[in-house]
Amino acid sequence: MNRFDRITAIFIQLQSKRVVSGPALAERFGVSLRTIYRDLRTLELAGVPLFGEPGVGYSLAEGYRLPPVMFTREEATALLTAEKLAARLTDAPTARLSGAAMDKLRAVLRRPDRDHLETLGPHIQVFGPRAPADHPEAYQPLVAAVATQRVVHLRYQAADSRAPTTRDVEPIGLYRSRHWHVVAYCRLRQAFREFRLDRIEHLELRAETFAARPETLAHYWATEAARRGKEKVVIRFEAGAVLPALAQQLLDTKRQYGWTHEQPLPDGRLEMTLLIGSFDYLAAWLLPFAGGITVVEPPALREHLRALAQRAHDFFCAPEKMLT
Repeated sequence: MNRFDRITAIFIQLQSKRVVSGPALAERFGVSLRTIYRDLRTLELAGVPLFGEPGVGYSLAEGYRLPPVMFTREEATALLTAEKLAARLTDAPTARLSGAAMDKLRAVLRRPDRDHLETLGPHIQVFGPRAPADHPEAYQPLVAAVATQRVVHLRYQAADSRAPTTRDVEPIGLYRSRHWHVVAYCRLRQAFREFRLDRIEHLELRAETFAARPETLAHYWATEAARRGKEKVVIRFEAGAVLPALAQQLLDTKRQYGWTHEQPLPDGRLEMTLLIGSFDYLAAWLLPFAGGITVVEPPALREHLRALAQRAHDFFCAPEKMLT
């Protein structure tokens, strides 16, 4: 990165954060702290109102902003991809907001870059299930609830319940695997729960706010893994040995089965560690990936998989009974 690009990037960092420390900038751009101080001085000489506080960092004068018009073509393309992801994998309000943001981006691009995005657009597609029309547009209200710590009133149809239930929840985060989920403290159950957005039949943001919670999504998943049981499972997954759709399904659903961490191996396989309390539950999940996984430990899981596969074979391969 040349000096001009680095100074521009430093200015963008100052605009995007309240305070930026010199050492953090030096680490980010791979230069010495002395170089960063020279770059900051250059910004000051150019008229940028900087404030420095010893031991804390640097900030811009309140209200001072310049539009970030210096997008690279690669950055604009990345945002085009994000627009398409939002249009397909979130709700309609989020898709509209993403489209409006991209229109503003296109407005400040040079004409050749605008033409580039227009040409490239049809060549980038995102496929995935849209939210059913009979469900509320829940994503944006839940994001707002997380940001402002607002209580949310839900009418929710759980998979294991015949009738929907109503409850007030305190959401702490959202994530997407095969579906969008919100993780929230449920006042009805007096515990953290996760809710699939496509099973929310009605949603209402309450005026009531709740106290900020220290729990994060990572904390929730770790707690869930501990609650399910302490039996450690290690599997090795070879992506090329199963259909790409099945491989993606495994990666998308792993958190529902006690996933804790994973690491790539030198031979190209992926080693995944889970904590699980029910081998039958885990075996039913892993069976479709036969030929693409190896159970490293424990041996008992291999026995559960073998027994499950044998039952499936006996049922589907048994001679058909004669009709009487």
